[in-house]
Amino acid sequence: MADITAAKPFYSVLVLAFVCSALVAGAAVGLRPRQEANKQLDRQKNILVAAGLYNESKPVKELFASIETRLVDLENGQFVPEEKIDPGSYNQNRAPLSDEFGQPIPRDLDTAKLGRREKYSLVYLVKENGELSQVILPVRGKGLWSTMYAYVAVGADLNTVNGVSFYQHGETPGLGGEIENSRWQGGWEGKKIYREDASLGLEVIKGQVTDQNADTVYQIDGISGATLTTKGVDGLLEYWFSNQGFKPFLTQLKKAQSKSKG
Repeated sequence: MADITAAKPFYSVLVLAFVCSALVAGAAVGLRPRQEANKQLDRQKNILVAAGLYNESKPVKELFASIETRLVDLENGQFVPEEKIDPGSYNQNRAPLSDEFGQPIPRDLDTAKLGRREKYSLVYLVKENGELSQVILPVRGKGLWSTMYAYVAVGADLNTVNGVSFYQHGETPGLGGEIENSRWQGGWEGKKIYREDASLGLEVIKGQVTDQNADTVYQIDGISGATLTTKGVDGLLEYWFSNQGFKPFLTQLKKAQSKSKG
């Protein structure tokens, strides 16, 4: 009897722990749809920021309604028919880990240090009077401590950066974390991506861009005290604007534009 009495506090704690665990698990499951909705809203906001279309006085959903979401085959640069894969239900974050939607990246080509990538990528089209005015591309790559996620908006010529928004990372605050600084991001506007020979020109340099440099139009300021983060940003640009990334898509889109105008 004494043994049972002595064990009562233990059983009480065990039952309490079980009940608390059940409540926490239930709350997590119940809140998941709201959390996913908030994540989606945040992604949409950052797409709008990159495109220069964000207005804090208007609802994000209202502003984003004018943007067309499409899925692109990264290998050939062609749009994926919506009847094949619905862009609305496509999970790009999970795709790289899937055998069906992901694939390994050859080490010598993996300048973004990702290991694997998705076969299909979401892209976001902005049109004015029926004409493409810009396209927003999701990019990512390893920094010093984390994977850095961003959206890059490219103008109607498919070669000029309209804006950028780094929205998720774990870089050092005050150093690599400056990739979120709107002043630094503003330095991307108007930069050219490819040179006349179609090779990649866009790069993040060490130090500050000077007007005397012949390559100024391709260069972005480095971040002081964040060498490895800067290299990471440069690496993700090199990857995502190569043939492994969005170059085939931008090439195909440019051909389509020329054909429609011709």
